Amino acid sequence: MNDVDMVSQLGDMKEIDYRNTLAIASLIELLIDKGILDRHEIAKKARLLDDMTAQEIAYLNKKKSI
Repeated sequence: MNDVDMVSQLGDMKEIDYRNTLAIASLIELLIDKGILDRHEIAKKARLLDDMTAQEIAYLNKKKSI
């Protein structure tokens, strides 16, 4: 892969990351506006997930689907 392709792919990834972040932020704001969640709940869950390992999160998701 040449340098131009790599730079182009990095630019594409930044655009995708921005769009995904915007979508998530929009969903959070809508949930807050509709009174479904509040900022405290979101912050608490974010801290919890940030402190967990990927294996722990996968285990919890698997456990919930059973």
